[in-house]
Amino acid sequence: MFDLKVLQSTLEQIEKEKNIPREKILEAIEHSLAAAYKKDYGAKGQVIRSHFNPETGDLEFFQVKTVVDDTLVKPALTQEQIDDPEFVEDPEELDEEGNPIDQRVRFNVEHHMYLPDAKLIKANAELEDEIIFPLDNPLEDNEEFGRVAAMTAKQVIMQKLREAEKDVKLARYEKMIGTVLTGTVQKIVEGKVFVELAPRTIGVIERKDQPRGEWYTPGQTIKVFLEAAEPGVRGVRITLSRTHPELIRELFKNESPEVATGIVEIKSISREAGARTKIAVMSHDSDVDPIGACVGQRGSRINAVTSNLGEEKIDIILWSEDELLYVANSLAPAQVLDIEGDVEKKEAKVVVAEDQLSLAIGKEGQNARLAARLTGWKIDISGTNDNPDLIEEAESDEESTDDFVSLGDLKGAIEKATDAPDEVQEGEE
Repeated sequence: MFDLKVLQSTLEQIEKEKNIPREKILEAIEHSLAAAYKKDYGAKGQVIRSHFNPETGDLEFFQVKTVVDDTLVKPALTQEQIDDPEFVEDPEELDEEGNPIDQRVRFNVEHHMYLPDAKLIKANAELEDEIIFPLDNPLEDNEEFGRVAAMTAKQVIMQKLREAEKDVKLARYEKMIGTVLTGTVQKIVEGKVFVELAPRTIGVIERKDQPRGEWYTPGQTIKVFLEAAEPGVRGVRITLSRTHPELIRELFKNESPEVATGIVEIKSISREAGARTKIAVMSHDSDVDPIGACVGQRGSRINAVTSNLGEEKIDIILWSEDELLYVANSLAPAQVLDIEGDVEKKEAKVVVAEDQLSLAIGKEGQNARLAARLTGWKIDISGTNDNPDLIEEAESDEESTDDFVSLGDLKGAIEKATDAPDEVQEGEE
């Protein structure tokens, strides 16, 4: 029946092209042969399995029965009940949720075997064990199955191969959840963006996962964050995102070795996708500047990140164990003059120079809003005009500095005093 050379080459081709393990392919073949056998030779309720050896071409068929007792199955229908055309089983008693109270299935002699009978065949048989009965191989007398059986076998093989391909793909992408992938925009349908990640593998960016104001064109290469991979109706459903905050972390890992190795840690991310992001960073090595590690030489690293985000602005601030200092840092690029806070309530009052008030708050409150999300603190920002005491302190500080003589001034005065006598002597001459 089988040309083993052709079979081996076919198995290798499918294994390579579909990336499906050979064991899965053989399993699909065995399922198809069992289905074909049952179509032509099996009885209703039978469980048929087959075993195929691709090296020798040997093919075996088996019937499988499950060991049961009265706790697992209802008694079989009598022959009289089966032959009576007017016989109708009593309706199932249902619980409050509408499910049958008796969950047992009806005993089927082709599918089940009571425990005492099973022990006659297998002395150590237990409930729910499987008892296997060898069946005659019809190919010994009939070289081909019937036409319908052959069609059944083909359909089962195709179905099993699709299932195996889906399982392999699902397992692969489940391991990649939480990482950044590179894909090509295939099409945009009703606001959904379909991205080709690999041949025959398509992910979807839902409208809610697209940054506001970002546009896509077919053939465009983009970076996407893999949010989820789960079984779908026709394959694996892969959910992608361009708005997820973790996309920022993963992009910096790709660009900065210090972030990738954990020397520099991104402690917190606050993002309004498509507009602006704040990240708080710290270094586990005192010799490594965490902000410099993210910015790169002449801004090369941060520019590479922002170019993948449609030029979304990114503020990199220094994380601190001192929560008030951390809150003050979070309002960058604005500089904080004074800060008071309640650590337990996580509320802070911040004072900035009057000319930096709009910078601290940001357009439509964006900078303050991102800083609050980043730190988890409620931040109240005010200018120096609302804090006259702070202005007086600053002015008094300036006045006190007038009485201070710097080292440079002192040095200049000494040199002037030293040169003065010489000038007098020259004048006298």
